[in-house]
Amino acid sequence: MEAAISQRHKTVGVKVGKIQVGGGAPVVVQSMTNTDTADVEGTVKQYLELAQAGSEIVRVTVNIPEAAAAVPEIKQRVLDAGCDTPLIGDFHYNGHVLLTKYPECAKALDKYRINPGNVGKGARRDEQFATICKVAVDNGKPVRIGVNGGSLNQELVMQKMQENTDRDLGLSSEDIINECMVLSALQSTELALSCGLRKDQIIISCKVSRPRDLISIYRELAQKTDQPLHLGLTEAGMGAKGLVWSASSMAILLGEGIGDTIRVSLTPRPGGDRRDEVYAACELLQALGLRSFAPSVTACPGCGRTTSSTFQELAESIQQYIRDKMPEWKTEYEGVEELKLAVMGCIVNGPGESRAANIGISLPGTGEEPSCPVYIDGEKFVTLKGTYDELSIAFQKLVDDYVSGKYPRRAPGSIRPAIRIPEPSPASPRLHVIS
Repeated sequence: MEAAISQRHKTVGVKVGKIQVGGGAPVVVQSMTNTDTADVEGTVKQYLELAQAGSEIVRVTVNIPEAAAAVPEIKQRVLDAGCDTPLIGDFHYNGHVLLTKYPECAKALDKYRINPGNVGKGARRDEQFATICKVAVDNGKPVRIGVNGGSLNQELVMQKMQENTDRDLGLSSEDIINECMVLSALQSTELALSCGLRKDQIIISCKVSRPRDLISIYRELAQKTDQPLHLGLTEAGMGAKGLVWSASSMAILLGEGIGDTIRVSLTPRPGGDRRDEVYAACELLQALGLRSFAPSVTACPGCGRTTSSTFQELAESIQQYIRDKMPEWKTEYEGVEELKLAVMGCIVNGPGESRAANIGISLPGTGEEPSCPVYIDGEKFVTLKGTYDELSIAFQKLVDDYVSGKYPRRAPGSIRPAIRIPEPSPASPRLHVIS
């Protein structure tokens, strides 16, 4: 862990609300709601869920007047729920209009995300970009200059394509797009600085959908700027594909010390849990030894020896139990994020892995005695027997007892109340704006 931190690319520190991005601060996890922002109640609920899951910055879409008008109410309700996680506004096409027409929105947001590829065309591009920067200057807010491969400035692309042909440079279209991504980010940063923003108010991102392009682009960015960098593979996809593609690119960059804040942009299944992208980002940083967010659960993959599904069910239930308890634990106990658990399915690796964890249980495999030795800090503590429900309750109690007995309680003045997620009301009226 020390080596990874010491090798990090040095960047300027940017304050986003209460959170510092870059400047040697820990890599920050962020996420984005997928609700209709004009639906205040629905957006607040998801916002709080994401924050409680571990998202340290939450972004919302601000695309229409109703969304802009809803932002101050969202911010106030989030604060009333005991959550001070920074609120970011995501602007495309009409950010210059919404931020000037709705000054309370501009004031409530902790950062503005600008996409230089769709802020305007021709001479209007710089003018409208400058308008957003002026609002940021007047309100003392940082911005993220977020270049996207799918909405790159086409005038810049055509210019570079023509230059490639005229000078016979032999560059592939992929090379040219990557070059334009970096150029767009750097040129937009210079424009933002000329508009009065300070270096400590600018974060950069260049998001593409292919891992190798992301790696190439960010390596070049890291050589050419000391602005903090936001990592994320845009349109990563669903399930295993989205997880693997995101991890394969971001882990390489983070391992090289590149990246100050990350988002794992997973496509949720219909009715899926938006928090999955937060859990994935936290697990990625924890796997690399860069952060600790929650106790880790080691579980074997199963084989012909583990014909019972009990160990799988127990591993899943204890993982969920930890997620449910962490909002409470992290406000009460110092260091609980470092807890390591193991749920193993047979005698081959069971006792060894269980001893290596703070608390580990080894369940019986095929033909083994129907008993479950439990090890605490390397020593056998007890042997459990019974049904799955009985094992689950007993193991959860052991975890509870260990946490309360092992980790020191936080000082009374340092304990922050847990985020209060409101129950949905029978009707969630949409906020209407008359303009």
